[in-house]
Amino acid sequence: METKEQKLKNTHHGHAIKRFRHTLGIKQETLATEMGLSQALISTYEQRKILNDDVIERFAKALNVAPELIKELEEDPVTLIIENNTFDKGCMAGVYYNDGDIHNNSDPIEQILELSKEKTVLYERMLELEKEKSALLEQMIKEKK
Repeated sequence: METKEQKLKNTHHGHAIKRFRHTLGIKQETLATEMGLSQALISTYEQRKILNDDVIERFAKALNVAPELIKELEEDPVTLIIENNTFDKGCMAGVYYNDGDIHNNSDPIEQILELSKEKTVLYERMLELEKEKSALLEQMIKEKK
């Protein structure tokens, strides 16, 4: 009876872990550090439909939830559609844009500000180089006279 009931349930252990993690406002990197794993491994686990009990226990302990919640949390198709089509940090309509960097989970506004700072530094450096070039040209002109 229980196995039939389990087959009828639409559960996904990895998605359940991800949902609890998001609800608690924990990033993959933070969870990975707490569990002594890599961020890439956390991502891999979150993609798996079925996880063994030991792994579920470790995640439950790290997230401070009962293991049964991870095992029994059913996926709601409507929730999946909303989650996959929501504009999220590092995500646009379910398509991730992170320059191939797995650890890039920063806010786009922060990225724009950082790029602006880098641009300013580059312009300042370019201005220095132009001043040096002008000084060298002036020196060469004086030497020719």
